[in-house]
Amino acid sequence: MEEHELGIVGLATMGMNLARNLASHRVRVGVYNRTRERTDEFMAAHGSEGDFRPAATLQDLVRILTPPRAILIMVKAGQPVDDAIDSLTTLLEPGDTIIDGGNSLFHDTRRRNAAAARAGLGFLGMGVSGGEEGALHGPSLMPGGTRESYEHVAEMLNSIAAKVDGVPCCTYIGPDGAGHFVKMVHNGIEYADIQLIAESYDLLRSALGLSPSELASIFREWNEGRLQSYLIEITANVLAKNSDGSGEALVDAIEDEAEQKGTGRWTSESALELGVPLTGITEAVFARVLSSQKGERVKASGVLSGPAAGHMHYDRDMGLVDDVRDALYAAKIVAYAQGFEHLAAGSREYEWNLDLGALATIWRGGCIIRAQFLDRIKDAYVERPRLANLMLAPFFQEALASGQDAWRRVVKSAVDRGVPVPAFSSSLAYYDGYRRARGPANLIQGLRDYFGAHTYHRVDRQGAYHTRWAQDGAEVKID
Repeated sequence: MEEHELGIVGLATMGMNLARNLASHRVRVGVYNRTRERTDEFMAAHGSEGDFRPAATLQDLVRILTPPRAILIMVKAGQPVDDAIDSLTTLLEPGDTIIDGGNSLFHDTRRRNAAAARAGLGFLGMGVSGGEEGALHGPSLMPGGTRESYEHVAEMLNSIAAKVDGVPCCTYIGPDGAGHFVKMVHNGIEYADIQLIAESYDLLRSALGLSPSELASIFREWNEGRLQSYLIEITANVLAKNSDGSGEALVDAIEDEAEQKGTGRWTSESALELGVPLTGITEAVFARVLSSQKGERVKASGVLSGPAAGHMHYDRDMGLVDDVRDALYAAKIVAYAQGFEHLAAGSREYEWNLDLGALATIWRGGCIIRAQFLDRIKDAYVERPRLANLMLAPFFQEALASGQDAWRRVVKSAVDRGVPVPAFSSSLAYYDGYRRARGPANLIQGLRDYFGAHTYHRVDRQGAYHTRWAQDGAEVKID
């Protein structure tokens, strides 16, 4: 690689590890943090790892970089990003490039991209997935913005990205906010994936009385088959971990309140705006919200009744473990199908021309949702780039058909036991709704027309119609 350099603003965990990753690939890195102590601590701990140039101020950072400069911002999303961009804009020169590598809302990225263009600056909104380990050893990178800005830093980004079969998990996503939109949907799929895993754990533990260590063994076995993925792998690790100083499982000592940073909610809000039925992801967001109502749930547990104890009993050899495994795979397909439908809708709305197969390719390594079957998703979009829904690809059609009986048994078993499975059940409802040629929306339209004169369309003739329900009952053609 030719000699390159990059400035980094923000030395929290992600910024620090990206800086170290860049330096390990022979990139000269200028580092700056708002608090000078953090910069000094970074240099003391890691300064010997590469060619780092510490800066006490943003002015110093700009001065030590050679034009045309490239500066990566790794600060908290929202106003801190705007503040950093505003400060840099007054210091940089036309042709320099600003990269926002945080989890910014894509609408903000579109605005910032336009402002940078007016100032003569390049701009990239780049999704970074993989957490702190990925940032250090190879993340999945989703840069969006001007093509010229991407080309300015492409070699550096490709060098630090994860590699699968020698292919970097990094590609140019598209204009303005495309990169952060894709990262947002990636995080939404992650929410659904994690929720499905949690529901699997909950049902198996509730129904079969399996211990965390026994469940860890089950998840390890699953990770050797078609469910192989980073999330399944680390689920086994979490379940196998004992609390320090005891023989008790750590998972039992963790409070059952799941936090969130907003990207899942953004995904659901965007799906509503675009008219995409993102049911699995949205249920995962709601499940986290419900988990946060700990005090209310504790009180309700002593007041609200559920199924009678011992309502249904399963011996450990009755196949529920295998059913949950197959149901998890089927519901996971739906989560990705909904996510990729969302990506396609965003691409159309904002004219990004997203390459869905390329997105599956860069998610195969480095990122949190990396999984074996992403190769199958990539193949599906290579074969049919305009595939309307991932469930329609032959491989996934067959997988859903073979798994649906187990899926239905799992949902029924959970309902009978009073174990909530919102992601499993909503995904199944979506599958059943999508595969029906005719649903109950005809009645919905009839009711809407009755109380609001909203009109309806008929199956046997063209045009919109209204019935004067409460008057003479006559049907009137509106257009």
